[in-house]
Amino acid sequence: MTTKQKILIVDDDNNIAELIQLYLTKEFFEASIANDGIEALKKFRSDSPDMIILDLMLPGIDGYQVCREIRQSSDIPIIMLSAKTDTFDKVLGLELGADDYIIKPFDAKELVARVKAVLRRYSNHPGHSVAGEKSVSYPDLSINLTNYSVTYMGKQIDMPPKELELLYFLAASPNQVFTREQLLDHIWGYEYIGDTRTVDVHIKRLREKIKDHEDWSIATVWGIGYKFEVKNR
Repeated sequence: MTTKQKILIVDDDNNIAELIQLYLTKEFFEASIANDGIEALKKFRSDSPDMIILDLMLPGIDGYQVCREIRQSSDIPIIMLSAKTDTFDKVLGLELGADDYIIKPFDAKELVARVKAVLRRYSNHPGHSVAGEKSVSYPDLSINLTNYSVTYMGKQIDMPPKELELLYFLAASPNQVFTREQLLDHIWGYEYIGDTRTVDVHIKRLREKIKDHEDWSIATVWGIGYKFEVKNR
């Protein structure tokens, strides 16, 4: 018997939370509800959910702070919900480690589709077996997609799955230029309903962890996209 995946819904509007719970239950998920940030953190620690759907405007601790605290110990998938439509708010949420950002009001069926898409992407998380090792190495950098590890300058680097997948995809095709749309399709999948700023946010986070090397770098190709540039020496 297959174990149901557990999803924690965090929203202070119980009508919205129960509607989401209803749709997820119909799709054979196990869905629980928390109505504020403190309760959300308690249930995250006690229930070990497989995903969190997180409203930003919460009493007490807001969704941004909840996301920050969770990301200190876990890379569990997080989908943010918000009535805020500003690009700044969306980018901030993604920079804090959210996997997707949905604007209220939303279509419940679309939300369920995004939940499934994020969980599919996350299925390659460490601990899932992959046939045949996938890894690339450069001076002072080794990326292993089989066990989801990155070694940089002799040290293991903690990195969420999509950041690692993006780095591996670029490094596996050195000097090849990819548009933001191509990267979205390859890393996030065609089901992903988002904009190309998602790629920019993840590149920014990669550059904060992996600095340019004298032999290679994550290069911007202005007006097009990005490439993993290997320098001839």
